[in-house]
Amino acid sequence: MSMTQTDPVLTEAFGPRSGTGLLIKQVALVVAGIAALAIAANIKVPVPGSPVLMNMGTFAVLTIGAAYGPRLGLATILGYMIIGALGFDVFQSSTADLNGVAYMMGSTGGYLVGYVLATLALGWAARRGWDRSVVGMAAAMLIGTVLIYIPGLLWLGQLYGWDQPILQWGLTPFIIGDTLKLVLAALLVPAVWKLVGKART
Repeated sequence: MSMTQTDPVLTEAFGPRSGTGLLIKQVALVVAGIAALAIAANIKVPVPGSPVLMNMGTFAVLTIGAAYGPRLGLATILGYMIIGALGFDVFQSSTADLNGVAYMMGSTGGYLVGYVLATLALGWAARRGWDRSVVGMAAAMLIGTVLIYIPGLLWLGQLYGWDQPILQWGLTPFIIGDTLKLVLAALLVPAVWKLVGKART
């Protein structure tokens, strides 16, 4: 997957574009992105029959990937992972007894790997202008969602055994929710681009 820069991403449409001002903006965006990921991860809904909770984490990951681009998005998601690995309560169901690396090796571990892949994929798509249209953004979101589920399901199978109902635990309960999140992001990001365009005219 080439990371060659082409189209600007949303966060490059405002603020400083070079020098110290750009560095300060990027640091602020990473901090804000990590905070958004932590908050979104804790907006959670139990899913009957599954060890994995549904939350807004995937929505935050995918929209940050699109808005930040591959490099800044990667810095943000890795910063989030590092903070979580150190034991801070930024993951969806980490507790005082189960946190840090131990939590990351649990049932959601594969999905966390998928977050990194999805962030890169959405950043790559945004660099090619997919985030400017509803159809393009929906396609990018779909690809990102698939990239989250593949390692997530593979890890569940490895962790609990392939004789268990892995798809029923880690996929089917979340299809409706993830579809709604996909539609929301597909409408939201292109709409923001339109506002940016109007602000410049």
